[in-house]
Amino acid sequence: MFTTLDISKIAIIFACTLKRKFMTKGKNQHVVKHPNGWAIKGAGNEKATKVTHTQEQAVRVAKGIASNQQSELFIHGRNGRIRERNSFGNDPFPPKDKN
Repeated sequence: MFTTLDISKIAIIFACTLKRKFMTKGKNQHVVKHPNGWAIKGAGNEKATKVTHTQEQAVRVAKGIASNQQSELFIHGRNGRIRERNSFGNDPFPPKDKN
């Protein structure tokens, strides 16, 4: 038999587990066009974390940041639309193995 205290502890543990599983730790990173090349911006930031000459350089830097922060990486095209997305955190919908 579970007591009320046991049930409360189980609920707290379950909630913490869900939060860890579905929440990222850091800000999502965006690679966007910039007047001086390509910029890496944390979600919600006005200023760029870094500006590079090429999108390839920006993606390489952004991957490192997103991996370190266990967050998402959004790569925008020249038109501003998201063209690619990568998860470096706990992905709630991981790809299925191709066995």
